[in-house]
Amino acid sequence: MTTYEDVRYEVDGPNAVITIDREKRMNAFRAKTIEELIHAFKRAWADAGVHAIIFTGAGERAFCVGGDVKQRAETGDYGPTDNGLFEVAYFHRLIRDVPKPVIAAVNGIAIGGGHVLHVLCDLSIAAEHAKFAQAGPPGRLVRRWFRARRTWPGWSARSGPGRSGSCSTSTTRRPPSAGAWSTRWWPKDELLAAAKEWGAKIASYSPTALRFLKHSFNADTDHQGGCPSWPSPGWTPSPRPTRPRRARSRSPRSGQPEFGKYVQQH
Repeated sequence: MTTYEDVRYEVDGPNAVITIDREKRMNAFRAKTIEELIHAFKRAWADAGVHAIIFTGAGERAFCVGGDVKQRAETGDYGPTDNGLFEVAYFHRLIRDVPKPVIAAVNGIAIGGGHVLHVLCDLSIAAEHAKFAQAGPPGRLVRRWFRARRTWPGWSARSGPGRSGSCSTSTTRRPPSAGAWSTRWWPKDELLAAAKEWGAKIASYSPTALRFLKHSFNADTDHQGGCPSWPSPGWTPSPRPTRPRRARSRSPRSGQPEFGKYVQQH
């Protein structure tokens, strides 16, 4: 896979710049987007000339708004991939596992699954118009998986808010709750350049030391890597409310419930 449909990949000096290129959908990801992001991150991992990965979204309106609900409404899932899987949980792990610092350049709205992506990065820098939120009404449970577990520990100084436990919208200028930072922000046309400056600075340090530091920072939550498996498989088999009643109906031949025909992979 050397060309991408949903992602842009470029190398600028010591930086690999990976961009979700779905501006018309506010950079919402579908299954193919995640598949291409996984390939792009591994490509940056394998490139000895790349010392930092900059992760951003196309345009100025949104960094990422999570999963593409329009795609899901149209097809019932997040669309096809080469291997038939929607590997967003694996991509979460990959952001943490790649032994190079990942800088999220948040160029607009980061909400829902998009908020999760920037929190998982090692550093988030934000444009002055950026907004951060989780999906759902105020008072909703915080996002599951690593996001809920990495929100509160402030082991990394971040430029712009990142680890807010609130479900209300946060901006870079006025974080609504403790745990969100507003130490610095950039005009939107200077954001990518600022991210590249961070990457160039990182490139001056020992890659071996950075690898050790990144993995040591993540060690406090690595043992919770199985947490994504708690909710997702339980909800994905079928969103249809009639499933429990219909699945209990017995096959006239086997006398066993026919669960198989109601399974939805992603």
